Amino acid sequence: MSDTHAFDAKDFLKTLTSRPGVYRMLNADGKVLYVGKAKNLSNRVSTYFTGSHNRRIASMVSQIADIQITVTHTEAEALILENNLIKEHRPRYNVLLRDDKSYPYIYLSNDAYPRLSFYRGSRDMKGRFFGPYPSSTAVKQTLKLLQKLFPVRQCEDSYYNNRSRPCLQYQIGRCTAPCVGFVSEERYAEDVRESELFLEGKASQIVDQWIVKMENASENLEFEEAAKIRDQISALRTVQERQYVSGERGDLDIVAIAEKAGVTCVQIFFIRQGHNLGNKTLYPSNGDGQSLEELMSAFIARYYLNRTAPSELLLSCMPDDSDVLIDALSTQAGRKVSFTTTPRGARSRWLDMAKTNARMAVDARLATSASSQKRVEALQQALALDDAPVRMECFDISHTSGQQTVASCVVFENGEPYKRDYRRFNIKGIQPGDDYAAMKQALTRRYQRLVNGEGQMPDILLIDGGKGQLSSASEVMQELGVTNVLLLGVAKGVDRKPGLETLFLLGDDLPLILPSHSPALHLVQHIRDEAHRFAITGHRARRAAAKKASPLEEIAGVGPKRRQRILKHFGGLQGLSKAGIEDIAKVEGISTTLAKEIYEAFHGEA
Repeated sequence: MSDTHAFDAKDFLKTLTSRPGVYRMLNADGKVLYVGKAKNLSNRVSTYFTGSHNRRIASMVSQIADIQITVTHTEAEALILENNLIKEHRPRYNVLLRDDKSYPYIYLSNDAYPRLSFYRGSRDMKGRFFGPYPSSTAVKQTLKLLQKLFPVRQCEDSYYNNRSRPCLQYQIGRCTAPCVGFVSEERYAEDVRESELFLEGKASQIVDQWIVKMENASENLEFEEAAKIRDQISALRTVQERQYVSGERGDLDIVAIAEKAGVTCVQIFFIRQGHNLGNKTLYPSNGDGQSLEELMSAFIARYYLNRTAPSELLLSCMPDDSDVLIDALSTQAGRKVSFTTTPRGARSRWLDMAKTNARMAVDARLATSASSQKRVEALQQALALDDAPVRMECFDISHTSGQQTVASCVVFENGEPYKRDYRRFNIKGIQPGDDYAAMKQALTRRYQRLVNGEGQMPDILLIDGGKGQLSSASEVMQELGVTNVLLLGVAKGVDRKPGLETLFLLGDDLPLILPSHSPALHLVQHIRDEAHRFAITGHRARRAAAKKASPLEEIAGVGPKRRQRILKHFGGLQGLSKAGIEDIAKVEGISTTLAKEIYEAFHGEA
């Protein structure tokens, strides 16, 4: 989105997601002015363009030529990534507007009787570092928890070396008094090892013990104690959460490609010495019908043969000629270069993050005014219309085995979503599973209001379906006396594959088949997909309301026992809503696939 014209804040803000992430503000020369993180990117970034600001912020906003976005899974990840980017770019306005100190760690010394302590600074000392943590409070809370669980000393070396008798920590059972030789090195080493396992996230048995204590307190009507333990579990999971935008070591690039409605986006994330230094967003032109594998091959050849590639590339899909590319890049770099598409652990999380950012960047590009107008004009030509359609509406139906049926109506104006006029209709009084009756009811309720002057009639009405649904819609419109709306049926292609849709115009015997690269078809696909998404979201909400239950009850494979185990693990729904995918997968009996479904139930697609 780095155009030479003035930055269009209004247009840009319409593309922003409400998910957590990091934003970078750039001037016309591409220099980073400011790096910030947000729990809700849309809400945070919009504040810079509304209301009054002090002189420094106003000056910064006046220089903005582009804003780059990196979406993260959690706010904690955004916090760590923000820190990495500030250190990398040293933006002028970050120095003026916020504290730029380093993030804290827990340090385990390399002594005969090691010490656990709070640490902030360069990590060039012997011993182990755990973190980084989002705040000093999180570190201090963790150290307090460790002191209660494991009798490993946390006192200063000067205090430890000058003891002649045990201190109060020994008296209350939180230290084994190594300072006066009350514990052997072997026994102390066991306590240290348990502390390390705990900090590495391998201490599920500790959580299990707390859960038992919480249940016992509740059964004994000690509700205050039970609530305290519940809060400890939630706090523990917060501070124990791994920061997936930073790791222990490794230099690699992550390349993810996403394509939708003719727009292709490549996201490159740069990992250096285990730290995510940010990403670059590119929009290569997609050839007619090229596969993602072909696009990946062409991109790697163009991008990396002009620069030295890192030792490893994590890719969203394997390029067609991977062997040739690996050989060429290895020769150029003078060392082995490898491609990986199925990484594990933290690297899998990095790749998922890149895929998510690529998909959301495509959605943002589709929503920009320039590309939208081009697609509207293409649709006008394809349908042989005298004037370009301004307002278009599309309906879709969603239900589960005919239950809790919901119809959606989405509205596009000038080729862009006009969400203020979106509507949902809870369908009642029909035979379960009768999509024709559901569509008739939704259309009747919608257009009866418009006939009565309660809204604006569309130029084009799109119906997700073939000739049958189109005919049914035509009957409704005739009964209501609506004659100035063009009806267009959108039938799915073979195996529901995008690009193979067939369009039906009311009154035409032959279907209209547009090429897969047609901007007109891309607009139709965008509207149809948005109607489908909006219908599914409404149906899920209605199903949940009918059950009067949490989002967990909507997920197949999460029965009462698993639900109870998950809620106990995180101390309730609030703790679960803050957890990342891999944190959820740590719960006994929850696979990574199921953890992703649970995460999406709270946050949308991951």
